Amino acid sequence: MWRALQTLRVQLVLLIVAALAIAQVISLLLFADERSLAIRVALGFEAAGRAANVARLIEEAPADLRPSILRAANSPLVRFELADLPLVQHGDHSDGGTVENRVRALLSDDYSRDIRVELHEINGEIMPLPNLSREMTEMHIAMMRGELSAIEMNLSIGISGGQWLNVSTRFERPPIQWPFYAMLTFALSAAAILIAVFWFVMTRLTGPLQRLVGAADRLGRGEDVATLPMQGPVEVRELTSGFNRMQDRLTRFVTDRTRVLAALGHDLRSPLTAMRVRAEMVDEEETRDSLVASVEEMQSMVDATLTFARGLTGNEAVETVEFGEFLRELQAEKAVEFSLIDGPAMQMRLRPNAMRRALRNLIENAVRYGKHACVSWVPEHDSLFIKIKDDGPGIPEKDTERVFEPFVRLEESRSLETGGHGLGLSIARSIIRAHGGDIKLENRDESGLVAIVQLPLVADQHNEGD
Repeated sequence: MWRALQTLRVQLVLLIVAALAIAQVISLLLFADERSLAIRVALGFEAAGRAANVARLIEEAPADLRPSILRAANSPLVRFELADLPLVQHGDHSDGGTVENRVRALLSDDYSRDIRVELHEINGEIMPLPNLSREMTEMHIAMMRGELSAIEMNLSIGISGGQWLNVSTRFERPPIQWPFYAMLTFALSAAAILIAVFWFVMTRLTGPLQRLVGAADRLGRGEDVATLPMQGPVEVRELTSGFNRMQDRLTRFVTDRTRVLAALGHDLRSPLTAMRVRAEMVDEEETRDSLVASVEEMQSMVDATLTFARGLTGNEAVETVEFGEFLRELQAEKAVEFSLIDGPAMQMRLRPNAMRRALRNLIENAVRYGKHACVSWVPEHDSLFIKIKDDGPGIPEKDTERVFEPFVRLEESRSLETGGHGLGLSIARSIIRAHGGDIKLENRDESGLVAIVQLPLVADQHNEGD
């Protein structure tokens, strides 16, 4: 699951969905605020118009009709009261100026009348206006979804005769609504964008990148990789072109070096053969045997060098083998005796002959210095680890890396029978690295040495028990 979330495809989809969702929420909030402002302005103008009409009626009607006018003007949302003192002590011209101007315009007033307006927000939990009926209160709360926040407006208009017409009303903020069509538009837009992005990512971006990753992995394991097609955006095409050039240069470099070594070995055989013939013509037996032995050693070193050079190239075809069976076949050859600890069934892609030679060199080295070799294997994460243990004396820690250098021998007798040419570990490492792996030596805590071979697992190599 975590690995899937780390892929470019999934991250792009999540990023686009998140961006669309945030944009939709912001637009809804802005729309709701504009809607709330429009409703408040409309209600304020409506209340101002009613207040101006009531003020005009009260001034023109007889005094005994004023209570009837006030009762007829009152409503569940707007309350009117005639009093000797104004409800608003100080006018609020920052927000109430438009309401005041509306009242003056309706009363045809030239600013001689005292009109005061006060607007303030009601914070905290509030209830609907107290003069609403129970049914209207419940309906109001349901309509506002229980989210009652309001702006209260108090208006005091001076009436002829020294009295004040006090008006109180409240504008509830409408709750944020999620219209069906807005959500449908969001869903359709997101689906269309995701389909387009998914097609682009699959066909134009991740497809070429996945082919490039696979080719790089196969090249690292020493397999033959065909030239990748130039597909995708310009940046991906440039990356693919760079990989193709790198692969061509590496192949030519290794091939040229191997060809030079092969030519050198071929050219050396002729003078070595001539030297062998001339050595055989020496009459003194001791001198003849010494010369022949030296020539044979030189010939053996040339052959070993060529073998080492061939181990750096991938001329052998890669095959899929069951690794446990592969080791059991190596054990059955009896070219070298070793014990085998069975591990899990594993399908591995490798060059059988080259890998057989590398493991045989390591096992022979363990038997030569430790008298006994034990081989085991276990998969961990994306690699297969092969351990070859012996019971020998081990080697100094400072030499655990140096012994992999060509012609390096820690055995001081220089005898080919006990130490060889010093190319066995070099050949083993070159073959293993050509498979994309590596090898290291470690001294065991109890006694002896362990050679740890790490080989990469590819997508189709799994433990059968998984």
